Amino acid sequence: MGTFRTYDGTELAYETTGEGEPLICLPGGPMRAAAYLRDLGGLGAHRRLVLLHLRGTGDSAVPADPAGYRRDRQADDVEALREHLGLGRVDLLAHSAGAALALYYATRHPRRVRSLTLVTPDTSAVGITATPEDRREAALLRSGEPWFEAGIAALDELRSGHESPEIWDAVRPFTYGRWDEAARAHAAAREGQFAFEAIEHFYAAGAAGPASVRAALAGVQAPVLVLAGELDGGPRPAHAAELAALFPHGRCVVQAGAAHFPWLDDPGAFTRAVAAFLDPDVHSAQAGGIRLAYRVWGDEDAPPVVLVHGRCGNSSHWSRVAGRLAATRRVYAVDLRGHGLSEWPGSYGLAAFRDDLAAFVTALGLGPVDLVGHSMGGAAALLLAEEQPELVRRLVVEETPPLQPLDPPRPPAVRPDEPLDFDWPLVPATDAELNEPDPAWWDRLESIKAPTLVIAGGPASSIPQDRLAALAARIPGARLVTVEAGHLVHETRPAEFLAALEDFGI
Repeated sequence: MGTFRTYDGTELAYETTGEGEPLICLPGGPMRAAAYLRDLGGLGAHRRLVLLHLRGTGDSAVPADPAGYRRDRQADDVEALREHLGLGRVDLLAHSAGAALALYYATRHPRRVRSLTLVTPDTSAVGITATPEDRREAALLRSGEPWFEAGIAALDELRSGHESPEIWDAVRPFTYGRWDEAARAHAAAREGQFAFEAIEHFYAAGAAGPASVRAALAGVQAPVLVLAGELDGGPRPAHAAELAALFPHGRCVVQAGAAHFPWLDDPGAFTRAVAAFLDPDVHSAQAGGIRLAYRVWGDEDAPPVVLVHGRCGNSSHWSRVAGRLAATRRVYAVDLRGHGLSEWPGSYGLAAFRDDLAAFVTALGLGPVDLVGHSMGGAAALLLAEEQPELVRRLVVEETPPLQPLDPPRPPAVRPDEPLDFDWPLVPATDAELNEPDPAWWDRLESIKAPTLVIAGGPASSIPQDRLAALAARIPGARLVTVEAGHLVHETRPAEFLAALEDFGI
């Protein structure tokens, strides 16, 4: 626990958790103690979270003048914390009502903001107000829940101006994507976490009005992520997108199945979205309704090449090869669905990976493009070359499982008892397809028009080399090159792998 004195002499506290670059985190409520944020669903594995205890909450002191609770004045507490931590620029994350502090801070200190993450934010500071109709619209999405009837009746009571602890308790499940034991415990802790006497001062008159805030946000050049919950009544995703559009570099991500506390509803989805945004080496694109993370190397005007990882891999596995290719090429390495920092939607298969790849190439305007795919990524690239030949200029497939039935078939996979950086269901899903692939996939190899290079790993590979030879023979004009490296040619023998690509024209 650390402490510092802010602009009016009030002693404020903050706590830290996790490792890496600091990320200042502002709680909402309004005026709720930071304890409810916990480690933000595991985000502390990626960044050192600095949780500010707002004045009058947690271990922070009560200000001598309650006017200091006003939300724009608390923005000055953020600046005092920045100075205390000795940071030139800050990465700032704010939840719910804490977004007001972040917005006012960004308008006053735009050059101090390196990045801004607004999680299910209160948008009233910019004149976007969640209405009772918004909340009812979101509530109706939960009609299948066992508590829905009592909850919607209580919500209607609130719209009629009636309030009681029982009514609020009945409404509370709407603020969580899953009203399970963890959500109930999180909700139960709230009573001891609020500085209720400060809430009226938080929204007191005198702060800059919405028009001036909106105008000032246009000058914030930092990247901004607005993360909305699909099921949240305030803000609804459309309002979150409206807020993101006020920034020159703002974008909105909607977390499926989440409500007002998305790091509780699906910690993995929340962490992947925020970690991808905060990592300067990672970009994201909406491709076919899926958020795909990717890395980029090289001059943006150089000819593009797209690298596609194998099953259970991710874009970082191409780093050694990509750095060298970047001398003459613009290199894009994508995380397919269910892998790395991309979305994990739960539905997988080679056709889905193919469609992701097509949507990615189209979304970035890269086609026709040179494609290099390893293993499963190579299979997706083959299917893309069959289905949409106009997107593929040249094709390289490295150690790609032939699209014919496996003999013997792969046995049922057993999930490892350890954390995974990929979604386990993709393993049995693709095993089933590799055991009995669609016969049309093999038949259509003859239709591939793109010049194709097949790279084999030799006897040490787990892929039967005669099958790879048959694959190359099936594709008109395809070239087969063997590098004695086993299955991971580009990682084990990068120089030989790159030499093969260069000889092929990549």
